[in-house]
Amino acid sequence: MNNVDPGEIAKFDALANRWWDTTGEFKPLHDINPLRANFIDQHSPVAGKTILDIGCGGGILSEALAQRGGIVTGIDMAPTPLAIAKQHSEMSGLKIDYQLSSAEDFAKSNEQYDIVTCLEMLEHVPEPASVIASCAKLLKPGGHLYLSTINRNPKSYAFAVIGAEYILKLLPKGTHDYDKFIRPAEMAQWCRDSGLRLVHTTGMTYNPFSKRYRLNDRDVSVNYLMYLTND
Repeated sequence: MNNVDPGEIAKFDALANRWWDTTGEFKPLHDINPLRANFIDQHSPVAGKTILDIGCGGGILSEALAQRGGIVTGIDMAPTPLAIAKQHSEMSGLKIDYQLSSAEDFAKSNEQYDIVTCLEMLEHVPEPASVIASCAKLLKPGGHLYLSTINRNPKSYAFAVIGAEYILKLLPKGTHDYDKFIRPAEMAQWCRDSGLRLVHTTGMTYNPFSKRYRLNDRDVSVNYLMYLTND
């Protein structure tokens, strides 16, 4: 199955050279990255664990997990961000195995990992349920999976599209397609279908006045993170 949107690949390829500019188009990813890495490390201490980062892009999360002692492999279907990720990890003195692959193709390798992450990626593929099924195959028994995406409702459209892309200009226009946003109930069902058990869900909220993000278990109306296991 070719679960890839060529338009999405081209979009991120075009922005690749600015991936590590903490004041540019990827500033929101840099801002939320400590929250994401802390959430993962809190629930699944990463030091010494094998980790697969699906949809790794330029390697922002991959590097954070490697810095914490994780043994990280990153995969993506956009070649230019992958090249940037490899170059940046070498400059940072980190050993990260970056490979050009889809989740579905990588799942055929029979490799399995202690921890699998797929963050801010599911809303950019035609069939997110297929990616989740591949994530499940790539987990060792008792493994841990982390997913994040954007909820689908009027508030998320107002905040993640109109607010973030047009008013606050946190993201380039056209970054997100509202129709591809995923409700938590839909995500949870796909996970159950793949034999995964939901452990914890938390929201990620943004304050436009303080310009700070924080995790909030009581508000999953826009961005949210899910922690799952296959035990």
